[in-house]
Amino acid sequence: MKTLSIKLSTAAATVAIAIAGTAASAEKWDMPMAYAATNFHSEMGVVFADKVRDYTGGEIDITVHPGGSLFKGGEIKRAVQTGQAPIGERFMSAHANEAPLLGWDNLPFIATTYEDNDKLWDAAKDKVNAQLADLNLVALYTCPWPGQGFYFKKEIGSSSDTQGIKFRSYNTATATFAEELGMVPVQVEAAELSQALATGVAEAFISSGSTGYDRKVWEHLTHYYKVNAWLPRNYVMVNKGIWDGLSSDMQANVQKAADETGTACAAKSAELANWYFEQLEANGMQVEDAGPEFLTELQAIGAKMTADWLASVGEDGQAILDAYKAN
Repeated sequence: MKTLSIKLSTAAATVAIAIAGTAASAEKWDMPMAYAATNFHSEMGVVFADKVRDYTGGEIDITVHPGGSLFKGGEIKRAVQTGQAPIGERFMSAHANEAPLLGWDNLPFIATTYEDNDKLWDAAKDKVNAQLADLNLVALYTCPWPGQGFYFKKEIGSSSDTQGIKFRSYNTATATFAEELGMVPVQVEAAELSQALATGVAEAFISSGSTGYDRKVWEHLTHYYKVNAWLPRNYVMVNKGIWDGLSSDMQANVQKAADETGTACAAKSAELANWYFEQLEANGMQVEDAGPEFLTELQAIGAKMTADWLASVGEDGQAILDAYKAN
């Protein structure tokens, strides 16, 4: 399998090994998360922490730090890789620039329902887990966001209306969408989105209804276009050295908590999807399906993005799509 490997610095590797060696006696785990405490992903992180505390008899006590309060979103993976934090959460495709395989969930218009997204994850998980192992990470559970759509502060009928707009991007896929539509991608973390919109650093973005609701974007934007381009996944990751240092019984107890939380989180995401749209409308936003011209353009861009992803990932990417289509 072709993978990209991350070589930790000698100092960082030493830290990770040292922590792994004492993992059995360590009780306090800090868990950085990027999204607001009221976001369902963060709420489920607390549920997970409670379950771990319960199932391990208090031998592992996880403290959740939402909203980028411990490490900013873009810093979380590195913090877990190097052992600065034993556990954390991030959306998986944020790492696609260094490991393209991890962009499996950002293939536009491939899996646009929760059911299909689950099938795509089933097809991808073995190869994704092998890639994460190369990055010194273990995925404990994943959870999808609702489908992604576009936020703007004006009516959009086609790419002729999007030229020059400053567009908040959160990974390679969103930056590509921006560029193909003639917009200017600007990297902005979710915790900084409200400020970016208020100051004009960003003028539009693609995300779920959840982000719009959490950040009260109706204070700055007026239109949401339902596109359902993809359902990206967050994942809770643990440092591989620390994980390997746990006893098999401890691993089983933590994984039980993770499996239960992942199932509950996905159900919560599906339950909230339409509710978020209702809240956007209740606060004055115009929520509607993307028009045919705009949608046709997006689908053409999506096809190109999938082809580019396959070219960068190779056989593993094609195997994922083949397995998905076979189900």
